[in-house]
Amino acid sequence: MNRAFSRKKDKTWMHTPEALSKHYIPYNAKFLGSTEVEQPKGTEVVRDAVRKLKFARHIKKSEGQKIPKVELQISIYGVKILEPKTKEVQHNCQLHRISFCADDKTDKRIFTFICKDSESNKHLCYVFDSEKCAEEITLTIGQAFDLAYRKFLESGGKDVETRKQIAGMQKRIQDLETENMELKNKVQDLENRLRITHVSSSPAGSVTVKSPSTDIFDMVPFSPISQQSPTPTRNGTQLPPVPSRSAEIKRDLFGAEPFDPFNCGAGDFPPDIQSKLDEMQVTISTDRKNSLFLLFWNKESIPKLYPSSLL
Repeated sequence: MNRAFSRKKDKTWMHTPEALSKHYIPYNAKFLGSTEVEQPKGTEVVRDAVRKLKFARHIKKSEGQKIPKVELQISIYGVKILEPKTKEVQHNCQLHRISFCADDKTDKRIFTFICKDSESNKHLCYVFDSEKCAEEITLTIGQAFDLAYRKFLESGGKDVETRKQIAGMQKRIQDLETENMELKNKVQDLENRLRITHVSSSPAGSVTVKSPSTDIFDMVPFSPISQQSPTPTRNGTQLPPVPSRSAEIKRDLFGAEPFDPFNCGAGDFPPDIQSKLDEMQVTISTDRKNSLFLLFWNKESIPKLYPSSLL
């Protein structure tokens, strides 16, 4: 493990050993990104990576993109890069894979470290921007290296194998969490598609049939044109069915046919009553003719009763 920071012998570490061995030290910083490098160490290698990522960040900033903020959790097991709000692990750099760490002497805000990727076995340089804590973060990583090396000497190398197993388990947990998140997103996408399909399958031109309005007694007004349908009223009761008109003529208890104003006609009366009605109609028409004759005969004497257009 090569360290680019220089620690004086009389200088004490910033954190207690328990804080780094049993817990972690959190820091907030801006993540400029990571890029592949050819060598696992070297000041020039880091400087080229910083220059490359700064140029790429300036281009993204001109396009309106902001530098993402991350949270660093430093312990004797490694450096975790998390999203500060959701605490989602973006990168888990195990300590035994970190080969170089340094802060930029020309820009006090920049610090970097080189880590070997566990899957591709490529060396990646991670670059961060911290306004006040760049040097402190670098020293904290150095303290984590120092404590890990002491534990290695005390355990005779057995602790390294244990840390590798723990790191493998952490990597497996991270992969399972990522897979679980992807499955949740797929389930949500399927639910949205089913909801859209259900809405689109319903008839587009369907019109809801409105029930006829009722009066204050919750009765449907009568309409001779429309058919009476069994529409439920507001209180949930069903209207009684309209009785059908029977072809058979019913009579009352005196033997007379009931009077129906809709079916009243000339053939509905008995012959004797009908003959009397005919006589009365002839008499009325004869009297009307005689009255008209008398009025025309006396037109000279009563000229004001008839206009000239009627004579």
